[in-house]
Amino acid sequence: MRSRRRVLAACPVLLLTLGLSAWLLLAPLGYTWLELTDAETGRRIVSRLLPDGERVVLTWTNSLFNLPVTEVFVARGGILTLTEITFADPAGREPPRVKPEDVDDLYQTGGPFKAENLSRPFSRVVFRVGEIGNPAIRIGDHEIYFVREVGFGGAVRLVARRPSLRERLAGRSSP
Repeated sequence: MRSRRRVLAACPVLLLTLGLSAWLLLAPLGYTWLELTDAETGRRIVSRLLPDGERVVLTWTNSLFNLPVTEVFVARGGILTLTEITFADPAGREPPRVKPEDVDDLYQTGGPFKAENLSRPFSRVVFRVGEIGNPAIRIGDHEIYFVREVGFGGAVRLVARRPSLRERLAGRSSP
């Protein structure tokens, strides 16, 4: 009788251990949950489950220098990492390559440039929609134009995080 009680007492511990082990094996590693919302209303614009290595490309026009800008982010373990920035040459020439450490100054001083091998992680960003910028983001084959979503003067909030186990298993996304 006493050994039966010990076995029954050990069952919840065993089940808890098995459940925790299964959760760790299925944990959503190697994915990033990306969500864009209207910063004012909270309305969800898009949410996506991205595998590690998937690129997200933001394009916009710099209002000070009127140069088209392309920023490339890569999903990695619950964050987006900015890996490349190009301020295009209006004459169509290849922009000069610069060192990653020079990028901050070049945002302010203008002129075309291209920086690669950046490693700037982001988990939250708010994009303001200005009169000139016309920002758009491409996630896979889906392109979202911010002015269509929130209008001039609005803002789009981007949040990158690790997906929940439920999101990972369901693989759900909207549009």
